[in-house]
Amino acid sequence: MPDYLGLPQFEHGSAARLGILLVNLGTPEAPTPAAVRKFLAEFLWDARVVETPRWLWWLALHGVILRIRPSKSAHAYQQIWTPAGSPLMQHSRELTARLQAVLADKLGPHVTVALAMSYGAPAIRTTLEQMHRDGVQRLLVLPLYPQYSATTTATVFDQVTNTLQRWRWLPELRFITQYHDDPAYIAAVADSIRQHWQSHERRHLIFSFHGLPRSYLLAGDPYHCQCMKTARLVSEQLGLVESEWSVGFQSQVGRAEWLRPYTDQLLIEYAKSGRRSVTLVCPGFATDCLETLEEIAIRNRALFLENGGTDYDYVPALNAGDAHVNTLAGLIDRHVQGWPQTPDRSDDSSNAEALKARALRLGAAR
Repeated sequence: MPDYLGLPQFEHGSAARLGILLVNLGTPEAPTPAAVRKFLAEFLWDARVVETPRWLWWLALHGVILRIRPSKSAHAYQQIWTPAGSPLMQHSRELTARLQAVLADKLGPHVTVALAMSYGAPAIRTTLEQMHRDGVQRLLVLPLYPQYSATTTATVFDQVTNTLQRWRWLPELRFITQYHDDPAYIAAVADSIRQHWQSHERRHLIFSFHGLPRSYLLAGDPYHCQCMKTARLVSEQLGLVESEWSVGFQSQVGRAEWLRPYTDQLLIEYAKSGRRSVTLVCPGFATDCLETLEEIAIRNRALFLENGGTDYDYVPALNAGDAHVNTLAGLIDRHVQGWPQTPDRSDDSSNAEALKARALRLGAAR
């Protein structure tokens, strides 16, 4: 017999809570080869991330990749690590805390906003079980990926639903799959670029999104199309003409073809051809992380300058800024519409007692 997760000493009639689960990708616990290896082993084994026959990928992952890549990645993490730890974790926690305050004011004190990571800690399963203990009976899941991809958003769905399969009492569930063209999100990205240009010279704008194998696009993944739409809408908000902005895709690995053009190759081409001043922005990342701070702001900057570029600057991610908090709060508010926004008594036993008392009063009146 399967053992379904319940709550010891559950109090029937307890007030239901509305839970908002924010999910980011994850981060190693420390910038060390051992911690990075543990993180990569979990991340890269996800079949949504690498669609290769399991036996073949296991040999490549454990025979080659996890023997070489952890030391290189650990060095990269060391370039961006702060006294508070991982920038991705720091920004994600701050964003969660600020959303908790805003949504409690907007929706009421019965709202719980919690953070989980697809890989590493806090794990989705662990966070959901804590929300379960806290009385969450309506659950909205928000992956912090503006553009949908099976490699990111769908991995969150898999883990959430796999966890809920073991619960005795399932919550009502809603899932936000993307917000790549949400007007508030587009305005927030555009405003961040405007503000950046107030203290930096206005330059050719390059939107850099995380890459994806081209085969995923051909199989129907909408990620590329949504990235292009985000870039177009932000450019329109900024009043840019076509020659003033470009799109590139970063972080490609392996020999297979990924989405093009590659950001690093685009930068080399621009530097050598005379376009020596650029501004980089990464609207696919909700918070700054290894890919934005080390790859874009440090490594690609050096690459651009080495090949003849003269001016290079990076626009930080929205992180836990006011515009981002307000954007996500508005998005969440729209998606919880129709759910009761005040605590209710969800157990039938309390309702039965009320109905019994009412019947007795009616009987006495007769």
